Amino acid sequence: MNDVARVARVSLGTVSNVLNKPEIVAERTRLRVQAAIDELGFVRNSAARSLAAGSSRTIGLVLTDVGNSLFVDIARGAESAAHDDGYSLLLANSDVDLQKQDGYLDIFDEARVAGIILAPLDAGLDGMDRVRRHGRHIVLVNYAGGRTDCCSVLVDEEHGGYLAARHLIDLGRRRLVFAGGPDSLHAVNDRRKGAMRAASETRGAVSLEVIFGRSLNSPEGRRIAGDLASRGRSRMPDGIIAPSDQLAAGIIHELTGTYGLRVPQDIAVIGYDNNQFATEGAIPMSTIGQPGHEMGRVATKLLLEEVNQPGEHVHRNLMLEPTLFARASTLGR
Repeated sequence: MNDVARVARVSLGTVSNVLNKPEIVAERTRLRVQAAIDELGFVRNSAARSLAAGSSRTIGLVLTDVGNSLFVDIARGAESAAHDDGYSLLLANSDVDLQKQDGYLDIFDEARVAGIILAPLDAGLDGMDRVRRHGRHIVLVNYAGGRTDCCSVLVDEEHGGYLAARHLIDLGRRRLVFAGGPDSLHAVNDRRKGAMRAASETRGAVSLEVIFGRSLNSPEGRRIAGDLASRGRSRMPDGIIAPSDQLAAGIIHELTGTYGLRVPQDIAVIGYDNNQFATEGAIPMSTIGQPGHEMGRVATKLLLEEVNQPGEHVHRNLMLEPTLFARASTLGR
């Protein structure tokens, strides 16, 4: 800035005003300063400004897995809401790694971001608590841990599982399997509970078997489908609830491609997430969609409310509703 002031023959304060309050600077002076900036290739040091002010107009977003379309939608919603309020968004991917998650929280803290939106792992929130003690505002997304000392936005996963099972029951399916997903994941457990509730409402007319798996990906779906098919047709389910679309895609691929079964005539399959796996396969997949874009948008609004109105802000835990998308894997063509 000193060099800009020297070349433009103005004071350092005038350069600062051109950068931060250009409307108060005479046009002729402003143009001279801008010409000096262009000539010198001056780039404003936003990090230094943030350190001086104690904060910035930047929001940090730490997501669990950017390969998951839910988190992509959350990021898009958060970026849109941040942009509307004049903030920028920085995205970090923890890649289901607690050490990475806490490391990114520390990086955002050191950068003096205005606040952080965190989609945390179930393993713990010690890193988040440490950063909050430094005065950093944090809003949680997609976390069902029941924290009341900060804002959170999540989807009613239990209701999503209920919708999936109820859909199959309403179509006349009576031997259901809830297939796959580690029981250590809150979301999987909540979806399972919802499916069990739907089955229990039939007073024994519908059976529901629960099979936990190692992951939520397509290879795991193929493995589960193989195990089910090995039982023989008389002992196979007529409806499968998969707690992710990737898992459901693997199940459908194995049942139809390897074992020659028909979906949905022999077995109806419903997934969860409403991502590209649900719409791009040979058999369009029924699924439960999550309002990821709305989650990101609402989380950003809550965060900026806390940042800009700390004395008036009240922490809220908001739950959004999932939606059933019925397609060929349960309805037929």
